[in-house]
Amino acid sequence: MKTRKIINIDEEKCNGCGNCVTGCHEGALQIVDGVAKLVNEQFCDGFGDCIGECPTGALKIEERKAEEFDLEATKEHVENLRGEEAAKEMIQAQEEHAAEETSHQHQHGHHSGGCPGSRMKMMNKNEKSNNDDKVGEVKSQLEQWPVQIDLLSPHAPYFSEADLLITADCVPVAYGNYQQELKGKAVAMGCPKLDDAQSHVNKLASIIKENDLNSIKILRMEVPCCGGMVQIAEQALDKANSDLELEVKTIGINGEVSI
Repeated sequence: MKTRKIINIDEEKCNGCGNCVTGCHEGALQIVDGVAKLVNEQFCDGFGDCIGECPTGALKIEERKAEEFDLEATKEHVENLRGEEAAKEMIQAQEEHAAEETSHQHQHGHHSGGCPGSRMKMMNKNEKSNNDDKVGEVKSQLEQWPVQIDLLSPHAPYFSEADLLITADCVPVAYGNYQQELKGKAVAMGCPKLDDAQSHVNKLASIIKENDLNSIKILRMEVPCCGGMVQIAEQALDKANSDLELEVKTIGINGEVSI
């Protein structure tokens, strides 16, 4: 066995919802005795497509000694489990992963690995628009501090009757119009992949429950794991018994609004 990237499941956080099972193209995960289990190390490719489907943050990619990913065995497994069409889709996804890996190794001289949201990508920003040479100061629209969800107080005055902006913490780096989105809003920022998802659910539920919010908007990145931010907010709304609707805007890695 060699050291490689592979899924890790925190069974104490797992609620047995099964989202990760359907999100795993390789059929490497199953619900056993009410919690998600990795049924065979050889079926896990370590790309973490399932992470964004987890509402509790129970999944993460780790590096440890494990059996190598076996494409042929996985294909047979998926075909028996879900049918021939699912096996074809899995193979296609693997070919795309392999092509991306090869491209990154040739361009950057190392292996990127991990989940899709962790893969290295270069954006060509050399082409300038007519306004690029007009340099001017962009004023911050931030009206509060702190902004990280773990540090927020549900009793903070800026949440009273506020428009709440829940932001994945990669968004401000990628999205050029972020300050415009921030104007007039109370902000809560976090990462659905690296942070404690259940802690965020509890904190956001308290903020929603104890304040007469006007609206909730989510800014997330296009990478699969960032879908967890929407799931965190949905769970928080349920826990707070709120009928507020979520507005979701998805930002591409290039900074463009994709949804």
